[in-house]
Amino acid sequence: MYKPSPIDTSHIMLPEEIVGLMEKLAENTHEVWSSQRIKDGWTYGEIRDDAQKTHPCLVPYDDLPENEKEYDRVISANTLKMIYALGYEIRRKED
Repeated sequence: MYKPSPIDTSHIMLPEEIVGLMEKLAENTHEVWSSQRIKDGWTYGEIRDDAQKTHPCLVPYDDLPENEKEYDRVISANTLKMIYALGYEIRRKED
């Protein structure tokens, strides 16, 4: 049986300046997911229906319910934490 084993990032605290980046990553995660669903023939529907390929989350990120946004935020935060856990740094390019 499959047992997920993500990299332990529980010890990583994201710097405050990364929080804005986390939200942009969450939004982009939703955009990528939505784009792929649409390419696969899915459309908006009030309920998820795999047979009809309808999904209620095929809406702009700002229109998602907060619990759906939180799902994307968790993925984004853990991706950023993994980058730090692997010894990389994130810095904004100077203009």
